[in-house]
Amino acid sequence: MAYDPVLADRIRMVLAEELLGGELDDDEGDLGLVEEKRMFGGLGFMVAGHLAVCAGSKGDLMVRVDPADLPALVEDAAVEPMAMAGRTSKSWVNVAPEALDTETLTSWVTRGVAAARTAPRK
Repeated sequence: MAYDPVLADRIRMVLAEELLGGELDDDEGDLGLVEEKRMFGGLGFMVAGHLAVCAGSKGDLMVRVDPADLPALVEDAAVEPMAMAGRTSKSWVNVAPEALDTETLTSWVTRGVAAARTAPRK
């Protein structure tokens, strides 16, 4: 298992409590559309067909964000823009494991879901 299973369980709990418990909404096209997929050496959580967050192998969290928020988000020492294949993303950040207490994890997962909801539909 390449992803951190403890972090994956924590993400599932956040999705169940914060989203499935009332915020996922058929008008948003979300109901029944939260799914898990292995990707990037981690476990991705998709909302309405778009990747929202991903549990990494070292306890880190990849999060989809609004590109307009990126400059402010990366001012936090625990947050950095995602970089893959030599390219820096404008809409993804990586959050260090030490910054993922329960309240902060909830905030990041909620942010990722919101960004996934606003992504163009496929």
